[in-house]
Amino acid sequence: MTFFLVGSIIKIVVVFTVIMAGVALLTLAERRICAWMQDRLGPNRVGPQGLLQPAADGLKNLVKEETLPAQADKVLFMLAPAMSFIPALLTFAVIPFAAPLPTPWGAVDMVVANLPVGFLYILAFGSLGVYGIVLAGWSSNNKYSLLGGLRASAQMISYEIALGMSTVAVLLLVGNVTLTDVIAKQSASLFTWNVFPLSLAFFIFIVAAFAETNRLPFDLPEAEAELIAGYHTEYSAMKFSMFYIAEYSNMVTASALMTTLFFGGWDVPFTTWDNTPPWTPLKTVLTLGSFTLKTIFFLFLFIWVRWTLPRFRYDQLMALGWKVMLPLALAYLTVIATAIWFLHDRLGWPYDTRFALALFGLNLLLAVLLFFVLDRGHIIAGSVAAEEGAAGGEA
Repeated sequence: MTFFLVGSIIKIVVVFTVIMAGVALLTLAERRICAWMQDRLGPNRVGPQGLLQPAADGLKNLVKEETLPAQADKVLFMLAPAMSFIPALLTFAVIPFAAPLPTPWGAVDMVVANLPVGFLYILAFGSLGVYGIVLAGWSSNNKYSLLGGLRASAQMISYEIALGMSTVAVLLLVGNVTLTDVIAKQSASLFTWNVFPLSLAFFIFIVAAFAETNRLPFDLPEAEAELIAGYHTEYSAMKFSMFYIAEYSNMVTASALMTTLFFGGWDVPFTTWDNTPPWTPLKTVLTLGSFTLKTIFFLFLFIWVRWTLPRFRYDQLMALGWKVMLPLALAYLTVIATAIWFLHDRLGWPYDTRFALALFGLNLLLAVLLFFVLDRGHIIAGSVAAEEGAAGGEA
């Protein structure tokens, strides 16, 4: 019992310290990567190669004057940043990030809390962040902030449904909501990673994840061209920073979740020795490295998309969520459940590489049907086609 408590405290301190430091460096990485994409230098004055820029930004926000609008609801105004910030950090607690670490007192699971309902925990806590954003917009007593809060609530509810539906396919395939079991199920080979047998589910998940984290092209709640700064217009100093920390923490959690659910988690590709006892410190280090590299790839993808794609119009955003993503997730779930039942119950196949490749072939067929047959320029290029038609009618 004492070993469990001490181990849990050490894991909590280490994991959340690493996340906070990583979020600070992620702000620097975003600025340097966007500068590279735009043929600029980016921040390079504070410290060697600008590495101390996050520390300078943090110090600036700590000593900056706090503002409180005269007509704001003071209690909710102060509470809203924490309500965005805390769920963003707590969500990471159930994600396994390495193979168990052997110690003289027993093996230590490399996860802060190895809950048997870890996946449901993530969905529950991930949905709490919207309360902070809505309350920030409402309590500011500012029309632009209120519009940003309303946009955020509508957007996050719309895409949360598709996000949840896309992950049901993972649960159907794995048969368990414990994330350690999800990783174990993907460890047989590279093709048993869920991104292959559930390719369309991954596509739905990653689009919904962009919307859930309020990143471009889904950053309508804080669209500076329309709403000044959206829900955090009236915030300054550290309360303002907490919204950004929450956004980047959500990015880290979403990237880690994509790694866990679809890319084998901490599984090292092309090997099987890392998934079976006896556990060694080398296995823990290598699997931690594998998990970190996969997560960094998705973080780079978040940054890459932000500085590449333009923002949606709000009607396009809502239409994509309700008219495309939700029906697609429901239809896909029906098809993939039928396929899993047929392969497993009717043909008697165990879940192995053959099973995964059969589902991958089905996903390729569905992807061709979706993007090249059913689409016909309506989903992918719908706004362009509509504008061309309107221009032709006016002429």
